[in-house]
Amino acid sequence: MKTETPQPRRRAPDAWRLGNAGRVLGNAVTRFESRVLELMAAAGHADTRLSHVNLTRHLDLEGTRITELARRARMTNAAMTELIDQCESMGLVVREADPADKRARTVRFTEAGREWLKAFGLAVKKAEREMLKEIGPEAAEVLLQGLARYGGTVESIRVADAPLSRSPRSRP
Repeated sequence: MKTETPQPRRRAPDAWRLGNAGRVLGNAVTRFESRVLELMAAAGHADTRLSHVNLTRHLDLEGTRITELARRARMTNAAMTELIDQCESMGLVVREADPADKRARTVRFTEAGREWLKAFGLAVKKAEREMLKEIGPEAAEVLLQGLARYGGTVESIRVADAPLSRSPRSRP
């Protein structure tokens, strides 16, 4: 009886589209952000959308000009203004005249917005713990350190005395 030699599996010419680094990272981000939104909904913030996170992740606690928010988020001023309108109607942020230039507008968190931000921080921490449990702390540390080196520092919010990156083990 003749035994056939197994033939190598042929990959479709466009199979790279499913396994490339960008796709894998995008899938991981989608899963992580979806989990954070689930946790926010469970904490009473069911109206939170990823677009709102895109505004709030770039907003300094002391306030930020609309043009700077748009630049940080890589959005047009008009698109950022729409997000600000939504977050303002939810009571998370308020617009004020910029003290340095009365023609410019600054956006800052309201007290309710700061409470929302605390809930968001707790949701992110829980989602991170779940990720660590699933992939393991050693793999997560290597992954996060490698991605921090690869991604570099993208200017965003100002956080006093914060290191550029932290290992998952040093997180609270």
